[in-house]
This record gives sequence, C-alpha cells and structure tokens, in this order.
Amino acid sequence: ELWQMSRPLTGSAGPATPTVAPPGVVVRPFVVGQDEQAWLEVNARAFADHPEQGRLTLRDVEARQAEPWFRAEDLLLAEQDGRLVASAWMKVEPGAEDGELYALGVDPAAQGSGLGRHLTALVLAHLRDRGLARATLYVEAGNAAAVSTYTRAGFERSRVDVQYG
Repeated sequence: ELWQMSRPLTGSAGPATPTVAPPGVVVRPFVVGQDEQAWLEVNARAFADHPEQGRLTLRDVEARQAEPWFRAEDLLLAEQDGRLVASAWMKVEPGAEDGELYALGVDPAAQGSGLGRHLTALVLAHLRDRGLARATLYVEAGNAAAVSTYTRAGFERSRVDVQYG
C-alpha cells in the first residue's frame, strides 16, 4: 500500500511544533552544481531498499532540476560535523495550493536521532511560509518509522493506493 498523507498548514492545525536539531547538525539549502554527488550518496544509503528512490542517478537529479517546480531552497540538507547525513526535498507545482514533502531521507547511521522529525517540522514551516494551504506526502504503509514521524507531525492518511503482486 502506498499512502498519501496530508495536513493543513493554516488555521489551528498550523505547522508542527518546532524542534531542536540533533547536536552538531546544521541545515542549509541545496546548492546546484555543488551538492549533487553527496546528496546522491546519502539518498542511496537512506533508500537502499527502495526500488526507485534509492537508485537515482546524476542524470535523474539534473532532470528534476530542469522541472518547473524545482527550487534549490526547497531541498534542505542536514550536515553533521560537516558531513551530509539527511535531506528533505519539497515539491510545489507552479500555481498549486499544496506543497509535497517529496522525499525525506536520513542516512542509516544517523537514524533514530530525531533528525527526521526535525526536518519534517522545518518542511512544514517552509511550506507554510510560502503561503501554501496544505502539505502532502507519499509513504509506503509498511514503513512504520516514517508513518510514525509523519503522524506525530499531524499528517493523516488521505488516500490509499494498493498494488497487487
């Protein structure tokens, strides 16, 4: 099952409660022409079991950079002691009222530190500050850690797609 989860960004729901970054973590925007290789390496480790996301290539990243929705500031990179350990990529189609948490990946060596929760809160604040009404994301129902993180951030299941094997 692939779940779409969503939550409002306005009104009483608002963004998730701000969190504190784990010790030594600095979050900054992606820099085109500089961060691609490091991002690909962390993304591959974070999504090692995912048949698509974990196998992205430089060509795939460059294709996404050419999309009308791409903005470097919508791809947040988390570095710990100068080394990339996680990222949160947002996708906002031109003219849309919703923003998507397109991909959030944490290096397995940094998982369990609260980094996913911290990046999720930053994404919600970023999308709200862009004036968007709702945040959405897609997650595999069996990814218990991700579903738990997103549920704590106020996301609720809004659609289910089922694929039979």
